[in-house]
Parts: sequence; C-alpha cells; structure tokens
Amino acid sequence: MATFNILRSAFMSGICIGIAGFGFLALKSSGDFLAGCVIFAFALISVICYKLRLYTGTAGFIARNEVGMMLLVLLGNIIGCATMGIFTRLSPMPLQETAQALLQSRLDLGLVNGGLLAIGCGFIMTTAVTFARKGNNLPMLFGVPLFIVCGFPHCIADAYFYSCAPLDYWCANLSSILPFYGIIVVGNFVGCNFYRWVMGGNPE
Repeated sequence: MATFNILRSAFMSGICIGIAGFGFLALKSSGDFLAGCVIFAFALISVICYKLRLYTGTAGFIARNEVGMMLLVLLGNIIGCATMGIFTRLSPMPLQETAQALLQSRLDLGLVNGGLLAIGCGFIMTTAVTFARKGNNLPMLFGVPLFIVCGFPHCIADAYFYSCAPLDYWCANLSSILPFYGIIVVGNFVGCNFYRWVMGGNPE
C-alpha cells in the first residue's frame, strides 16, 4: 500500500508537470517563450499545494535509506509525464515539432555540459521547495522561470517534453537520449543536495 501511495502521488505530480509543459509548448510554439516560462510555475505550485511527490522536490530531503523511495517517485513522475505526452499528440498545434527542437537542443549540449547545467536546476528546485514549506512562495514563482530561461534541464519536465517528440525521432536517437536523460537525473540530484552537502545540513 505504501508503494502504491507513493506511485499514485508521483503519477499525479507528473500529470501536473505535463499540464504546465503543455502550456509551455503551446506558448513557445507561438513565440511567447517568456510567458511559457512563467506559466510553467503552475506545475510546482500544484505539486506543493496538493502535497504530491516530485523527484526534484524530494531528492534534496531524503535520508540514505530512502533512495529506493526516491527512485519510485522518479518512476511515477515519468509515467505521469508520459501520460500527458499522449494527450499532447491530440492537439492541432505544432507541439511535437516544438518538443523535438527542445529535445535536440538538450542533446546538443553533450553529457558533461548537460549534467553540469542540471545541477543549477536542482539547486533552484530545492531552494524553492524549502521556502514554500515555510509559506514563502516567491522563490517558487521566480525559480521555475529562472531555470527555464537559464536552460537548466529538469529531468521531470524533460520527461514530458521527450514523450511529446515524434516516435521516428526517438527511434533514430534512442542511444543518445537514454544516457543523456540519466546524466540529467544525476545532475538534478547533485543540485538538490548541493546546499546541505556544502553547509552540512538543510536550512532551519
């Protein structure tokens, strides 16, 4: 039952990310990139308000014996994002093309650069969640647009964007997509834990 509860919470978190990602792709495809960055904050706001489990909202707070739970959250997030990716394909807007261009821009970074940039996203996310837990939502409202504008990869948002890309593109680039995604997951984890590793604990 505990496993099921974690999975369904993580799944709903992925749905929230996917809905926000849908809006981001719609605005980006019409040229409103900055507006898309701002409305993506809906995802983290929803996750916080519903108290759902999100990989980048969990990784910076776990104990060593909770790694399995964190990976379960990651799986549930990916399933939720992939579900929204199916709905995205129903839209008449050119969202698949926009998602493919975004995915290609990620792959063009290379493994090292992608992993290092992902650290920045993880740091922003843990900072935003830390303050949101204390009732201060400003870091959350500013942090989400910030990591998007900076081009810091977010492994769960990217799971949604990747799921929207055309299947023939996936088949042609699978050997590049999988290791790159793995390094983003690791980079986000490092960023999520950067503060407590350097400072010796979570902020009070």
